[in-house]
Amino acid sequence: MCGIVGFVGNQQAAPILLAGLAKLEYRGYDSAGLAVRDGDGKIEVVKAKGRLKVLAEKTNGGQALAGDCGIGHTRWATHGEPSETNAHPHCSDDGNVVGVHNGIIENYQELKDKLLRKGYQFYSETDTEVAIKLVDYYYKKYLGTPVDAINHAMVRIRGSYALAVMFHDYPEEIYVARKDSPMILGMADGECYVASDVPAILKYTRNVYYIGNMEIGRLQKGAITFYNLDGDEIQKEPVEITWDAEAAEKAGFEHFMIKEIHEQPRAVKDTLNSVIHDGVIDLSEMGLSDETIRNISQLYLVACGSAYHAAMSAQYAIEDLAQIPVRVELASEFRYRKMILDEKGLVVVISQSGETADSLAALRKAKSMGIQTLAVVNVVGSSIAREADHVFYTLAGPEIAVATTKAYSTQLIACDVLGVQFAKVRGTIDENHYRELTEELLALPEKIERILQDKERIQWFAAKQAAAHDVFFIGRGIDYAISMEGSLKLKEISYIHSEAYAAGELKHGTISLIEDGTLVVGILTQSSLYEKTVSNLVECKSRGAYLMGLTTYGHYSIEDTADFVIYIPKTDEHFAASLAVVPLQLMGYYVSVARGLDVDKPRNLAKSVTVE
Repeated sequence: MCGIVGFVGNQQAAPILLAGLAKLEYRGYDSAGLAVRDGDGKIEVVKAKGRLKVLAEKTNGGQALAGDCGIGHTRWATHGEPSETNAHPHCSDDGNVVGVHNGIIENYQELKDKLLRKGYQFYSETDTEVAIKLVDYYYKKYLGTPVDAINHAMVRIRGSYALAVMFHDYPEEIYVARKDSPMILGMADGECYVASDVPAILKYTRNVYYIGNMEIGRLQKGAITFYNLDGDEIQKEPVEITWDAEAAEKAGFEHFMIKEIHEQPRAVKDTLNSVIHDGVIDLSEMGLSDETIRNISQLYLVACGSAYHAAMSAQYAIEDLAQIPVRVELASEFRYRKMILDEKGLVVVISQSGETADSLAALRKAKSMGIQTLAVVNVVGSSIAREADHVFYTLAGPEIAVATTKAYSTQLIACDVLGVQFAKVRGTIDENHYRELTEELLALPEKIERILQDKERIQWFAAKQAAAHDVFFIGRGIDYAISMEGSLKLKEISYIHSEAYAAGELKHGTISLIEDGTLVVGILTQSSLYEKTVSNLVECKSRGAYLMGLTTYGHYSIEDTADFVIYIPKTDEHFAASLAVVPLQLMGYYVSVARGLDVDKPRNLAKSVTVE
């Protein structure tokens, strides 16, 4: 997820572009760049690695760049590590086309190969450079207008994108195009703006246009024109933005956490689409060939916090599907234990930031012992990504709230993908089962959307638990792993004492803590363990507990036991955590809101734990 801004008007563009990027830095923070057209018609590009302040210093707050037309970008790396070379804007070979991009171009390698055959050269590792040079190719091939060139490129590009492009032959004009990635356009006092999100332009105008999917926009001084994919002009009406600036940054949501909960379907879908092509999982880009997978004797999943809970869920799924031993280790323990590791094993280090101190130390320990390593990380070019032998990038995008939601969900889906592919390669599932599992993975984003549509009911229940003192989450197997994450979400943002237990352990001490009114949350997504967990809930109820059940549609007998039940869509039970965690995230969020707490920045916690 990256941030785009653009401006054409009567003022100096660069300071306006930098101000807009500052409002979008939550969307990307590893590099930034500007392209501004000066009075002589030359497009000057300035880029910098690191946070936006580096670019601001490099351009003297934008004052060093003359010109009243330009585009800017703040990057969160997906293709290519964070660097000045990979930073946007990108240019065609002769500088004829300059542009910025947000999204993921799935067939960039195919397009790159085509352009290489046509004589184009490439200087970066990005899919964006491919898109810009594809536009340039069609502009020259058909000797048409920018709209014609962009139309032809849009037809060839697969994936999601928001593009903002300047052409050397068309001074004081910016062209934009969109498919699935957000983009808005605004106009005021004869000046026009484009941005990925409202906060970037809210200071200048509240009248905006929402460009539709597969549409093109042309920005000139005092005019915005829209075109469809056929190049025909279309009419749009402006919309007045009534949000305040802070609300605008959250896209209308009250907090970043609830915004990020709602972004999970897209994050999961993007992560799946990065490795599943035409129904087939392809891990070759991360160096996990079939031969490599067949030679792995054991998996060690190493992580902290929510990433550890994702690993716990994955352990059950991978062992059952692939019939390979899996050990889950806390990174803070792994790094200090004198472990005996199988030299043919694979250590999988899971971290959102890729900078988690304990996880990084665990990775280095594994490498010092000669064990292969795989990083499952969300930040391109992070320390763990750079040092691991193989990297599986999750595509959650930047996560602002301290309590992780979408990053956890993408870690979980990445591990499930590994489990399915290991099972296929190792011959523990047949082709039909493989196809069914892959189809079910691809169906998860839509099912998450369906759960989010029922959030008001969860909000009602959560408000009644705001005064709770103790909450216990119980489950068996994968449900136990789900319980761990649900409990963590509640305690870290609501400050309510909460614990997760394997349901069978209740009678070994924990049940003595149950008293009248204690909330016990039972997770029951595994059919073979359903009746066992119901029995545990009955034991709690007989001691005065108030029961909440979370299960799949069809298990309606739970209503005879639980006081409140949440249902999730059916899926393959190996993947149940991807769905069951969403109501628990919502529950933790709404309890915190009801208690009047700072949801996004809970006390004593940091987003990334980079010190021991």
